[in-house]
This record gives sequence, structure tokens and C-alpha cells, in this order.
Amino acid sequence: MNDEISWDCRHFDQLDSNELYCILQLRTEVFVLEQDCVYQDMDGMDQQAYHLSGTVDGQLRFYARLFPPGIKYPQASIGRVISSDAARGKGYGRALMNAAVENCMRLWPDKDIAISAQQHLEDFYQSVGFETASEPYMEDGIPHIQMRRNAHG
Repeated sequence: MNDEISWDCRHFDQLDSNELYCILQLRTEVFVLEQDCVYQDMDGMDQQAYHLSGTVDGQLRFYARLFPPGIKYPQASIGRVISSDAARGKGYGRALMNAAVENCMRLWPDKDIAISAQQHLEDFYQSVGFETASEPYMEDGIPHIQMRRNAHG
């Protein structure tokens, strides 16, 4: 895989049908099939979100969904964070989270960022500036924790 990632962040209304299809396909591959979580991924929230896509050689490899403050949490938030199977294990997760944080800061300056993180990724999210903000809880059969990142650090 070429190392050149092309990032694009657009509101739902700016996505074309093919882009949306690729996003939903990747989310289903990872969250429903790989993680064996039978749940409705299309949760009625996509229309309120910005969608961060990372492509390599024209193929969608990275994705995150960004919400303004007051939609999912009082803070801005990042969710549905995905690296495709072909892109994992190469350190690209950090680039994805950095791009997600940068876009949140661009869209909603001076707003803290919240995430609901799978607990086994707590150390990774701490390494990109998030702090643990809750005790573990179950979401879709997987232990999660709330994490926050201060807007100024």
C-alpha cells in the first residue's frame, strides 16, 4: 500500500451516493462482520455529521464520523473510527485520529472532544491526547470507556 493518504471531510449533504455507499460498506465490514456486532449501524445520526474519509490509491481505507457539540455529547465528538483491514498494523491509526482531531478543531474551535472508545484501545487514545472520563461500560457487547480531549491541549 502506498503511504500517501488523501483526507476529505465533508458534511453528509455534501457526499455523493457512491461515497456514502463506500463509507457504509466499510463500517459494516468492520463493526458488524469483523466485530460480530449485530446492530443497526445506520442510526439516523449520519445526516447531522461530518464524515472524514482517508483514501489510498483511490480506495477508502480510513473513516471517522464527527459531530458538533450538543448532538451526541455536550462536546464535539468523534465516532465510528475505522482503519480497513488492509491498512491495519502500519501506524495509520494515529494519522486518522490526528486528522479527526484537526478537523474537529477547524470546525468547532475551542470545543473539547469526546469519544466512546473500546476499552482495549484506551492507551492508544491516551497517546493522541485523550483522557479517560468514565468507568468501563458495555456497548454492543464490547467494553467501552468515555474519553475527553481538552480543546487547548
